[in-house]
Amino acid sequence: MCRASSVITGAGLYIHIPFCRTKCGYCAFNSSAWSGAEGPLGYLDAVVVELERVVDSWGGDVEFATLFIGGGTPTIYGGDSLAAVIGQALRRLHWCDDPEITVETNPNTVTRSNLTALRGAGVNRLSIGVQSFVDHELASIGRSHSSAGAVAALTLAREVGFSNLNLDLIYGLPGQDQAVWRDSLITALDLEPEHLALYELSVEPGTPFAERAARGELLLPEDDTLADMEALAQEELEGHGYQRYEISNFARPGLTCRHNLNYWHNGSYLGLGAGAVSCLDGLRLKNVDDPDGYQARIAAGLPAFHEGEALSCEASFRESVIMGLRLLEGVSLASLWARYGLTPLAYYGATLERLLERGLVEIVNGQMRLTKKALPVAHQVLSYLV
Repeated sequence: MCRASSVITGAGLYIHIPFCRTKCGYCAFNSSAWSGAEGPLGYLDAVVVELERVVDSWGGDVEFATLFIGGGTPTIYGGDSLAAVIGQALRRLHWCDDPEITVETNPNTVTRSNLTALRGAGVNRLSIGVQSFVDHELASIGRSHSSAGAVAALTLAREVGFSNLNLDLIYGLPGQDQAVWRDSLITALDLEPEHLALYELSVEPGTPFAERAARGELLLPEDDTLADMEALAQEELEGHGYQRYEISNFARPGLTCRHNLNYWHNGSYLGLGAGAVSCLDGLRLKNVDDPDGYQARIAAGLPAFHEGEALSCEASFRESVIMGLRLLEGVSLASLWARYGLTPLAYYGATLERLLERGLVEIVNGQMRLTKKALPVAHQVLSYLV
């Protein structure tokens, strides 16, 4: 029994920019290298057309609370070009009073003019893909910026007026040890970002890293070393006043990423652009991945999506459990019951009981959550509940 609402509030809007200056060897995202001075403007035109169609279909029934432009590298476009798209979204959709507006960027596309234009368009959060502050690591994973360039990008963002910055870092890189990882962490902490996202390297099929791994050329840290790196990161960040609120995410108090929290709470979201996914009112739609194919469909008056499914109540319940368990606070049993009329213990039965008995999941004050013991193996634990 899923409870539906006629008006959706707190929704997120995601706009995907599938272009980068260079494609990193580990990256499996829907993105490709683009050598032009700026990304293809026809693509942004198509996004605006898709937006207008969404307004006609959903605009009056959804209140948006967050906007996130990701990629790829959105700032492969000039700030004025992105600002025009942001302005159209803010004008044409219904928004809450204080929306969080995030743009992803890489150090090699940060300029004063771009950042100034984004600030003027209402962007109040910047997410910078640094990945490492160690030059030889950056070179080994195909990043085109240096440690000094990353520091300069953050410094410039502060000068322009950004007071909410996220840094992405990756651990478990080829040849990385505890000492080198600590060097990156300390440099990041010295820059005092409001938010840090720390991701363990994942070698994805179809990437150059996967090919290197198959040839035995990718020397990655052992599992014990990875666990030590995760523990070191938590110790260092918590010692500097950050709170770990999700498996990979740390924030200053009150500065969690609202856009991603909406995903982890299994909220409603709209995706625009090639490969973007939407989930509104129990309907999930996925746009075509290929940017040229996406633009062709838009130009022909066709829907951007090519896959769709109506989520069953049980499927949505499972997603709420799995996504909610990524948060350190866990998922509220009362909220699950109110939304679905289901409880995890009744639904999962012996599977969940075994996780409870093994000390990997716990229920405290009405919240079901992963234990500290489970965090280093969170993905394995969650796989039992899919």
